[in-house]
Amino acid sequence: MNGLSRLPRLYVDPILLPEAHEGAPCPILPDQARYLGTVLRKKAGDQVRVFHASMGEWLASIAEIRKDRGCFTLERQIRPPHACPPLRLAFALLKRDATDMVLRMGTELGVTEFLPLVTERTNTHRINPDRLHAIALEAAEQCERLDIPTVAEVQTLPTLLGNWPQHTTLFAAIERLDERPASGPQAPPPVAQGDGLLIGPEGGLSDAECQTLLQRTFVAPISLGSLVLRADTAVVAGLALLGHSLRSGTVSSQ
Repeated sequence: MNGLSRLPRLYVDPILLPEAHEGAPCPILPDQARYLGTVLRKKAGDQVRVFHASMGEWLASIAEIRKDRGCFTLERQIRPPHACPPLRLAFALLKRDATDMVLRMGTELGVTEFLPLVTERTNTHRINPDRLHAIALEAAEQCERLDIPTVAEVQTLPTLLGNWPQHTTLFAAIERLDERPASGPQAPPPVAQGDGLLIGPEGGLSDAECQTLLQRTFVAPISLGSLVLRADTAVVAGLALLGHSLRSGTVSSQ
């Protein structure tokens, strides 16, 4: 995109811009107006990039901007619509900063749906969905994604397993996997669109939870190596493995 990559990049809610075409107007939300006008000192006539999954990414110009409102005008499409392959991340809730990091890094690594969990060793049981959505949106703006991942309501591990679609695989990162008699080292199956990754809490999943996972036919246990990783580090390691398979052509679409 040459010099266009240096332009501010902002998400547009499809409700505000259901159809994209040259010359189409689009309102600037209050937070965006304050960011563009106050932080970046942008004015009418300056260009930005705007996007959402169904319209792709467009070059737009600021037609009007005030302290807390304004309007864009679409000029031309830069990138056609393209969504990330479906990839779910089920993760035990962590402390606030670590959970924020999981949302940011997961968004950058292609997660399309976050599934926060309460497990036996989870230390916190609440989230602010609006706040986590805002973190995912900001990460998508920065990493050049066209779609925004969703954040589900908090659920327990048994609820997740009971509702998991059994035609997809849940890859469960289990510490010291080789030491568990029910699951010797084995190559996991290829990653398919719609599969998911499960990462436990700080301190790991309990023995009972691990045994429950190993008894499920749709669960594929995976090891992330011999070192004991922090939970947020394990998210990155696991998503890197699954994401590589999704992008490498070894994916079987559901």
